[in-house]
Amino acid sequence: METLRIYNDNIAENQIEATVEVLKDGGVIILPTDTLYAIACDALNPKAIEKVCRLKGINPEKTNLSILCNDISMVSDYAKFDNYAFKLMKENMPGPFTFLFKASSSLPRAFKGRKIVGIRIPDNEAVRKIVEALGNPLLSTSIKFEDDDFGTNPDLIEEAYNNKIDLIIKGEEGSLQPSAIIDCIGETPEIVREGPKPLEE
Repeated sequence: METLRIYNDNIAENQIEATVEVLKDGGVIILPTDTLYAIACDALNPKAIEKVCRLKGINPEKTNLSILCNDISMVSDYAKFDNYAFKLMKENMPGPFTFLFKASSSLPRAFKGRKIVGIRIPDNEAVRKIVEALGNPLLSTSIKFEDDDFGTNPDLIEEAYNNKIDLIIKGEEGSLQPSAIIDCIGETPEIVREGPKPLEE
């Protein structure tokens, strides 16, 4: 397992290149976001997605999967949304929000048959730079932990996932509070789960 250390979301070019190389090879990584640390992989790589689901112990056919994008332009490639939802994203992202949208037909194979996709643009520059360099979204799910320290401390997260993943990016202490979930499927957006920040409308 490779380890990269960053400070204040400041990721170096060579660290981005190393991370993208792992992702393109179908690797699984752990990285900080603006909420919980996340397990992630290339969202266009079905085998990598299978690895993430096995690691987390989830059934991709029964679990809502989310993708990390670097900007709204990328979101528009994978989700359908109206002008009001666009304004909501402009007001609130990057930030600790997951928006639920109707899925577009260009979603990765692991999402086929799904009508809904969760979209995040984290307020974490390192994540956004990695996604931009990769050229497509990351599939992500929060790390699994039983003790709070193993959910926030990057050294303990590294210990818990040693030899289970291909690379870990260790940043600042993580949060235990997940992102807010905003359901934008119906006519009026609905807050499904409160997060660390209120939704700006």
